[in-house]
Amino acid sequence: MGRLILRQFQGAGLEPVDLTIVAGECVTLTGSSGSGKTRLLRAIADLDPHGGAALVDRQLVDETPPPEWRQRVGLLPAESHWWQERVGDHFNGSTTQLLSALGLSEACLEWQVVRLSSGERQRLALARLLDRQPAVLLLDEPTANLDPENSARVEALVGDYAQQHGAAVLWVSHDPRQRRRVGQRHLVIRERRIETESA
Repeated sequence: MGRLILRQFQGAGLEPVDLTIVAGECVTLTGSSGSGKTRLLRAIADLDPHGGAALVDRQLVDETPPPEWRQRVGLLPAESHWWQERVGDHFNGSTTQLLSALGLSEACLEWQVVRLSSGERQRLALARLLDRQPAVLLLDEPTANLDPENSARVEALVGDYAQQHGAAVLWVSHDPRQRRRVGQRHLVIRERRIETESA
């Protein structure tokens, strides 16, 4: 179960924000290019400097070893990073269900990362993240390189994961229709401030 709490939390270039995302809830975030969406996600993931407090349930980021925090708070960046040559070397457990939900077969575990298309990288990066079962998902435009069919697969998988694992989700998207589909609440960054947006 995951509940993300931000108290006067401040990422680079943004005003402090108070925000709670409860277990199983998806909150969407939008804003113009360069407004600070990615910087906010990276700050929550403890990859960039930040002020204020961030907690997952009662676990405070400043009192948690960084590897443990990043295990619980999973960031899916817009551009995924791969450190082994073979896809399967990036996974820990059984991936059959995750891959199937994303329209991929287990054969892809034998593929070389260099041969992946941008869409395959994006889907496999999500599978890799969910394989580690984080309590919080920070998703930076996870369907940006995907066609409608695969976008729908990602939306369904994230929704199922959030409900089954009680995960809190913060989802960056520029697509207003997608935000209405996946989110229960909607935020927008305007002039360094994070505000509530109507769907």
